[in-house]
Amino acid sequence: MDVTVRDATANDLPILFEHQQDPEATRMAAFPPRDWDRFVAHWTNIIADDTLTAKTVLVDGQVAGNAVSWDGPTGREVGYWIGREFWGRGIATLALMEVVREVEIRPLFAHVAKHNIGSRRVLEKCGFKVVSEGRVDDVDEFVLRLDAEND
Repeated sequence: MDVTVRDATANDLPILFEHQQDPEATRMAAFPPRDWDRFVAHWTNIIADDTLTAKTVLVDGQVAGNAVSWDGPTGREVGYWIGREFWGRGIATLALMEVVREVEIRPLFAHVAKHNIGSRRVLEKCGFKVVSEGRVDDVDEFVLRLDAEND
């Protein structure tokens, strides 16, 4: 299995849109899906913004998801979304490790719904540590941080 990341493009959007429409994925992420027009508008802005890192995750050349980094309210943040058909194979971990290598800013932060144990494990395998917990929009979440010494 060959896992790579490359810059996201508009050609990736139909597959990424389908990933975020999956009811189980949205439940795990605790993030509602967007309709097509809002999704395309959101991703068009992401792809055009040079201050963001927006990567498409490929498995054996097939679009498997995305990984992004942006300036959030607590500092530089990372997030990812992997299509359910690719879950449980270490793909998210490999992709996030690549993005973490590319984004040199530290600390990096990530938010994960408390019930999303798999995603928390991915973050911890990449060196992130839980630093706080809270509730946002009726979702209990952990906030994780990656410091330079945890790389």
